Amino acid sequence: MDHFHHRAGAAFCEEVPLRAVAEGAGTPCFVYSRATIEHHYDRLAEAFAGADPLLCYSVKGCSNLAVLDLLRRRGAGFDVVSGGELARVLRVGADPRRVVFAGVGKSAAEMDQALDAGILMFNVESGAELDLLDRVARAKGRRADVALRVNPDVDPRTHTYISTGKRESKFGIDLETAEGLAAGIPARAGIRMVGVHAHIGCIAFASRARAAGNPVEWLNMGGGFGIHYRGAEARPASEFGGVLVPLVREAGLRLVMEPGRFIVGNAGVLLARVHYLKESGERRFVIVDAAMNDLLRPSLYGAHHRIWPAEAPFPESEAADRPGETSLCDVVGPICETGDFLGKDRLLPRLAPGDLVVIYSAGAYGMAMSSNYNTRPRAAEVLVEGDRWTVVRERETVEDLMRGERIPAR
Repeated sequence: MDHFHHRAGAAFCEEVPLRAVAEGAGTPCFVYSRATIEHHYDRLAEAFAGADPLLCYSVKGCSNLAVLDLLRRRGAGFDVVSGGELARVLRVGADPRRVVFAGVGKSAAEMDQALDAGILMFNVESGAELDLLDRVARAKGRRADVALRVNPDVDPRTHTYISTGKRESKFGIDLETAEGLAAGIPARAGIRMVGVHAHIGCIAFASRARAAGNPVEWLNMGGGFGIHYRGAEARPASEFGGVLVPLVREAGLRLVMEPGRFIVGNAGVLLARVHYLKESGERRFVIVDAAMNDLLRPSLYGAHHRIWPAEAPFPESEAADRPGETSLCDVVGPICETGDFLGKDRLLPRLAPGDLVVIYSAGAYGMAMSSNYNTRPRAAEVLVEGDRWTVVRERETVEDLMRGERIPAR
């Protein structure tokens, strides 16, 4: 469920017409729905309540301070993957004992920062990382709590760029190596193994790590829940909870989850204006003012986002009939790359320059992955709460982009 809907042919976020946001904040613009964020967080908390979960929102999905503060107030912990993300969650008053530090390339400085903050645990992804963390912690007279991330060598059959559980992935530790590391951790002065992290499988490994003398308390199952991109294809969180909660309880473990996209993906849209219409041979192009620097996912790994005019009756699903005249179009941006597209072969109503279009399911990895390619200022961000909307990040200016650059004296 999300709180984006069409009323009398016009697109709304909660009780706010998206046309009003575009007129007030300009385009491109990301718009987030507070009610949708809260709804998705609550559904996940309810689905896994029987396992006493710590829901650590994955900051990399959408790191705006207003979104982080909203989730903190809802009861979320946080999953961070950089010192910058840790600084963000601390800025909004997050409890560091509800923060997990993940990622394959943590620096010594980031480890030092996280230890000083007093985070709950580190997700460790290699033996080399474990060695460095051991040294950093011992130098501070501390003992770092860790969860070993196990790579189960399972193919999730998704795009190779977002596949994390196969042996050739950079993520995690193969099971044999993890067994050896777990056996040696009790002898380390700077490390304490309190958890196991695995996106897929490995409850049995937690039991063996306990038998080796590690006080394993946590099972971190990551995130990875699907969302609705085309209609209603994603399975509800309750289905996963019904299967997983009994397994976690039987193992005597507490559950850590790191949802990001599930909470914010369908809670955000990207607004764009049509610049031009163009035909080239049999191809029809809708050229808009948003681009791959605003929403990289379609160009990066072929991600699908529904696109529809803000002022047209909205079909319930992409398979539904579309009233009126429509044609197949490629929705593209102004960036000087063939890969700059937001959607290809989309059946859309007749559009005209100046029309507002809505790119749906853009709340996760939209603004967070945006760039200034072609010296394009990044979009504004807006949070809608009922019948009110607030700019929670101002649109960048070209002057912002050049700040800090220097021309050497000649």
